[in-house]
Amino acid sequence: MDYGRIDAYVLQLVESSTPERTAWNMEKLREGKKASWNYIDGCMLTALMEMTRITGDGRYGAFAEKVADHFVREDGSIRTFKPDDHNLDDINEGRVLFELYDRTGKEKYRLAADGLARQLDAQPRTAEGSFWHKAIYPNQVWLDGLYMAQPFRALYEKHFGRRDYSDIVRQIRTVHERMLDREKGLYYHGYDASRTAFWADPVTGCSKNFWLRSLGWFAVALADLTDILPEGEERRELAGIFADLMAAVSRYADGETGLYWQVPDQGGREGNYLETSGSAMMAYAMLKGARLGVLGKEYAAKGQKTFDGIMDKYLTFTDSGLDLGGICLVAGLGPENNRRRDGSYEYYISEPVVANDAKGVAPFVLAYTEIKRLTA
Repeated sequence: MDYGRIDAYVLQLVESSTPERTAWNMEKLREGKKASWNYIDGCMLTALMEMTRITGDGRYGAFAEKVADHFVREDGSIRTFKPDDHNLDDINEGRVLFELYDRTGKEKYRLAADGLARQLDAQPRTAEGSFWHKAIYPNQVWLDGLYMAQPFRALYEKHFGRRDYSDIVRQIRTVHERMLDREKGLYYHGYDASRTAFWADPVTGCSKNFWLRSLGWFAVALADLTDILPEGEERRELAGIFADLMAAVSRYADGETGLYWQVPDQGGREGNYLETSGSAMMAYAMLKGARLGVLGKEYAAKGQKTFDGIMDKYLTFTDSGLDLGGICLVAGLGPENNRRRDGSYEYYISEPVVANDAKGVAPFVLAYTEIKRLTA
C-alpha cells in the first residue's frame, strides 16, 4: 500500500485551510458557511495533533493551535459555542485544549476547558444519570454522544480534576445495560429513557436498528478511554466492554475488503453498502486496542485489513489530491418534526452517500495515525 501519499494529502488539507474555512468540512463548504466550533473539526484536529506527535512535523499541530486560537478568547469563552443548546457534539473539539495548554502555557486554554467542564456539569440527564444527547432530544442517549463528551471528561479529570472517572464509567455501564443486543453483540443507535420518542421501542426504549457510524463513535470512545484511564477496576470494566464489542463487530466484516456495512448486521441486503467513516473508526479502534494491549494482537491485522480495504475500494489519488468516497453524509433519530429519521433500515440506506466529507476524512486520518504507529 502506498501510505506515503496520504501524508502529502493531509498536509495539503492543512495548507489549504484556514480556521474559518477548513478544507475537509464539506458540509460547511457546500452551505457557504464559515467554520464553527464543532465535533467534525474537533475529530480532525485530534488527528492532526497525533500526526505531529508521530512524525515530528510541527505543521499539523501548529494548524490545530491556530484553529484553537481563533475560537478561544483570552477569557476562555469560545466563539460560536452555544451553551443553551446543551449539545454534546460541541464538547469534542475541547480535547485539543489539554495538550495545547501543556505545550504553550496559554491560560485561556485551561479556562476554556474549565468552561466546557462546567457545561457538562449543567448538561440535562436522564433519570438514570446519563447525559441527554442534546437539549432538542430530551431523555435520549445516542452512541455518538459517548465519544463527543466522555474522553474530554476523562482528560479533564486527568489534567485538572480529581481523577474521578466514576460517572464516566457509570454512563457507559448504563449504555451497556440498556442498548446492547446480547444476541448480536451490537449496540442500538439510540435509547430513549422515557420510551416516548416515536422511533423508540415502547418496552426497551431502543431504536430499531444498528448504525455503523454510531457504533464506530462508541468503539473509538472506548479505545480512547482505555488509553486515558489509569490501571484499575474502572479501566478493566471499560476494556471488557470494548473487547466484547470488537469481537462482535469483527464477525460482520466483509470477508473480501474488511469493511463494514452501513447497517452492520444486514450485509448484502438490497440497498445496504460498505461505508467508509464507520469502517475507518473500527480500523482505528482495533489498531489502537491492539497497540494498548486491550485487544489481542490479531486485531492489528484486522484493523489494517479494513484500512487497506478503504484505500482499495474508496480512495482515489488525483492530480489535485485525493478523493475518499463511500461516506454516509448524516443520520440521526428525529426530532419529533422529522419523522423520516425513524431508525428503520430504509431510513439508514436513504441518506446521501458522498465523497470527501469530514465525517469520513477525519476518522480516516485518525485511523491512519495508528497505521503509521504500526508500520513505523
